[in-house]
Amino acid sequence: MADDQLSATFAALADPTRRALLARLSQGEATVNELAEPFPISLQAVSKHLKVLERAGLVVRGRDAQWRPCRLETAPLEEASGWISRYTEIQAERLDRLDEVVQGIMRRSAGGPAASGAADQKQRTNEEETGR
Repeated sequence: MADDQLSATFAALADPTRRALLARLSQGEATVNELAEPFPISLQAVSKHLKVLERAGLVVRGRDAQWRPCRLETAPLEEASGWISRYTEIQAERLDRLDEVVQGIMRRSAGGPAASGAADQKQRTNEEETGR
């Protein structure tokens, strides 16, 4: 089910108008009319965008007498951010390992101490990538 939420979140974020609506809502609650004001599209089109954001759980509409103010719900964004962060960490680890290898090559080519364990390092790197 978490994947379904991620899919809905990323699908909602795929449209620049919806991202702009979320940016506006990050400043505080707003009515549909207030949200529609800066856009060169109809009020009906803005409402459709808001419905997509609501289905993704990114926007919640309240009730204040006849007004239905919209507010940003950050939980789906936090979940998407966590998902992205995991892959960012993996990439950072890979870049760190690459940097170690490049530094070892540079030391050897500059006449520094030869890395007698270069083969061991390569094996350790391969084992880490394959999870063994």
